[in-house]
Amino acid sequence: MDLKLLNEQGQSSATVSASDAIFARDFNQALVHQLIVAYQANARSGNRAQKDRSEVKHSTKKPWRQKGTGRARAGSTASPLWRGGGRTFPNKPDENFSQKVNKKMYRAGIRSILSQLVREERLVVVESFTLDTPKTKAAVTKLKDMGLNNDSVLIVTDTVDENLYLATRNLAQVAVVEPRYADPLSLVYYKQVVITKAAVQQIEEILG
Repeated sequence: MDLKLLNEQGQSSATVSASDAIFARDFNQALVHQLIVAYQANARSGNRAQKDRSEVKHSTKKPWRQKGTGRARAGSTASPLWRGGGRTFPNKPDENFSQKVNKKMYRAGIRSILSQLVREERLVVVESFTLDTPKTKAAVTKLKDMGLNNDSVLIVTDTVDENLYLATRNLAQVAVVEPRYADPLSLVYYKQVVITKAAVQQIEEILG
């Protein structure tokens, strides 16, 4: 298929030939959902820490005698039934939330996302994306001249130079990554995705 190539003024000047297997396949919603859930789960640090009944600070004295009080028998204030007692199944810092995703599934999910971005006209291809100065104002001006909103833009470029990195790092809703770091969550989250012509070739090599 052919993707529109935008110039510096945001006008379609030519087309770029792209693989149909990557940019023109059907959208698999179930696979994309599974991919994003797994990506977010693998990012969890698992730093919650709770105590069981052997770890809480409590008295070893029996709260009251076994019989004759009319209340239920109790042997320890560390019981999970008591306020301040230990948890029955406490969370530990070494808890593992990771989910396994096969390479074939991951690549198929990325292809499905890229194809849907093309159908929704959220994917833009440019010849290159470079800046002469490491100024945030220069990055905002360039995005505005190309007809892109700088409130939610993901820039996928073949190489991230220092000027581009420094100019966009203060823009909260603008991210710059190389093709190998374009994760599924970012591709779905950002409203517009800008890909350089050389990055399209790298994506085809990675997902081909």
